Amino acid sequence: MSVLYRTVDQVAVITLDLAPVNSLGLALRKAIRDAYESATADENIKAIVINSSQKVFCAGADITEFGTEQSFADPSLPSLCDLIEASAKPVVAAINGMALGGGLELALAADYRVAKTGAKLGLPEVNLGIIPGAGGTQRLPRLANVNVALDMITSGVPINTDKAVEAGLLDKVYGVETDEEFETVAIEYASTLADLNAPVLSCENLEVAADSYSDDTFSAYKAKIAKKTAGYYAPNRCVDSVEAATQLPLKEGLQREAEIFQDCADTPQARAQQHLFFAERAAGVIPGVDRKVPLRDIKKVAVIGAGTMGGGIAMNFANAGIPVTLLEIKKEFLDNGLAKVRQNYEISAKRGRLTEAQVEERMALFTGTTSYADLADVDLVIEAVFENLDVKKEVFTELDKVCKPGCILASNTSTLDVNEIAEATSRPEDVLGLHFFSPANVMKLLEVIRADKTADDALMTTLKLAKTIKKVPVVVGVCYGFVGNRMVAPYSREAFRVILEGATPEQSDLALTNFGMAMGAVSMGDMAGIDIGCMAAEANRETWEDDKTYQALQFNLKDLGRLGQKTGRGVYIYEGRDKHNDPEVLELAKAIATENNIEQRDVSEQEIVDRAILMLANEGAKILDEGIAYRSGDIDLVYIYGYGFPAYRGGPMQYADELGLDEVVKRLKHYQQSLGEYGERWFKPAPLLERLAAEGKPFKDFQKM
Repeated sequence: MSVLYRTVDQVAVITLDLAPVNSLGLALRKAIRDAYESATADENIKAIVINSSQKVFCAGADITEFGTEQSFADPSLPSLCDLIEASAKPVVAAINGMALGGGLELALAADYRVAKTGAKLGLPEVNLGIIPGAGGTQRLPRLANVNVALDMITSGVPINTDKAVEAGLLDKVYGVETDEEFETVAIEYASTLADLNAPVLSCENLEVAADSYSDDTFSAYKAKIAKKTAGYYAPNRCVDSVEAATQLPLKEGLQREAEIFQDCADTPQARAQQHLFFAERAAGVIPGVDRKVPLRDIKKVAVIGAGTMGGGIAMNFANAGIPVTLLEIKKEFLDNGLAKVRQNYEISAKRGRLTEAQVEERMALFTGTTSYADLADVDLVIEAVFENLDVKKEVFTELDKVCKPGCILASNTSTLDVNEIAEATSRPEDVLGLHFFSPANVMKLLEVIRADKTADDALMTTLKLAKTIKKVPVVVGVCYGFVGNRMVAPYSREAFRVILEGATPEQSDLALTNFGMAMGAVSMGDMAGIDIGCMAAEANRETWEDDKTYQALQFNLKDLGRLGQKTGRGVYIYEGRDKHNDPEVLELAKAIATENNIEQRDVSEQEIVDRAILMLANEGAKILDEGIAYRSGDIDLVYIYGYGFPAYRGGPMQYADELGLDEVVKRLKHYQQSLGEYGERWFKPAPLLERLAAEGKPFKDFQKM
């Protein structure tokens, strides 16, 4: 049973009972309709309560039905909301927890809404590339006002009960402790309405408050959100649909909403955003690993290295209330590291994100030490020392001596062989990689590197812990650079290579930022440090030793002491945060091109995008084929959350799927031929890419078991 139905005196109680979140799939919609019809047909029933037995009221539509016949089958969610709104008896929505998306739309169709303190109300459909499609854009502005509707619908951010009352969305809020108490007071409220012959309140009889908008409200709102929503399709259509509520009667407004919903649903942006939604949930499913494996208890964490990365990593755990010990080789380094952590927290306090009391609470969770012996009782250690295999192996040898049995030993390496690191211990089953991205206390991505002997319970424990510290974990295998840094090498290579071929650094960066990347690869190289990029190339020499131009520009700049932002000169000249093209770099690029018989020419923006972005997808295909990543969605998550790839494109693999893999192969082969020896060396399509293209299949249908 997905709905429980009972009567209390003259009140019918329809309880949503579909674990875990009352997703409004066809079965639940039918059950609600049937219960509703029983209530309306019963002459003894004077009022109806819709509530929930779960911890949430309703999390909305069942997204797995999107695009299927089930989503349109009778009763559809819009028709169910219309049915409830047409009730001749007062309907009370009793919101005990989250009411999101279709769940809130169901509540908006009721005559009265009551909530338990702590409940949240939201319409997050914009995050899936669509608009609310069951009356949200039409009923919300009628019940509240235009500004509230625009803010809620275009941001997707839920509001609390205080704001909901202020907006006019809730009639009462009850500060009761339990859901049982809440159900009792909700039934009592409905009974009172029945005794008072309270009217039914249809949005059909409501108009949007005329004083909540003007002729330029909607164009001004689009301008206001333009920078934040650039590249996305749905936000502006949300505005259009809310505007329709001010112009049309409810019935016609609902029809317009349905048209806009369908328009949004059939866009690359919607497909990309929904792809990421599913990818994030699939990332926790590891082939061959039981998701219910008993987990290890993580109550105390240690971080080796109190530098920028180590301190940032440690902050994640303190933010989650987990005690953390920072270890450094010298007290001076330790003191500096702890001071930097405090400074970061105090900056947050100055910006109003933390109170002074919270700063002290978090700092109280830190312990500093210079002795490995003080790590004897921790449950997880994360090494964050210099990126050198020998140094890291020495650290793990020490950890093996002092850490208790069952302690998880993790390396924050960004490129190195975790299997070799594990072999420095007598317990390789406890060893894995946890690659945080800088700044570690801000970036959401966490690459979880599964070594050959990593135990299932250690792996699954870290996945759960990652969620606790608000990271998006993606499990990857062992190879140089894992997923993110392995793929960034050919991407960056092409962004720099076009400079040798005649593009300016600014053109290279602009092509990629126009595509949607948070930063161009050339600027990213300057920010990370030219020397760091050269060091990575030297460590991964096999990929470029037979191409003397690979990173030639960067190596020349390094020899000139131009290391990027930190020295004021790299590819660009820096004046504070401002950067400028440097004629000397253009001359240097021209000299390298002449020396290596590289023709300089006009390079189009489309070519720059093709060469850089399709290199990501091509390398991703190799990674999939090798089993370094389990799914294309895993790769996409890495690039969305770790490298600034635009979410509205869904990641490099989804972008390739959207283009069509046959088209990707065609473009790669074009550059393979047109770029001569260089093209032949670097642009050969990956075998998996060619296989899938020939079969007419996308990357998303491939999974390496």
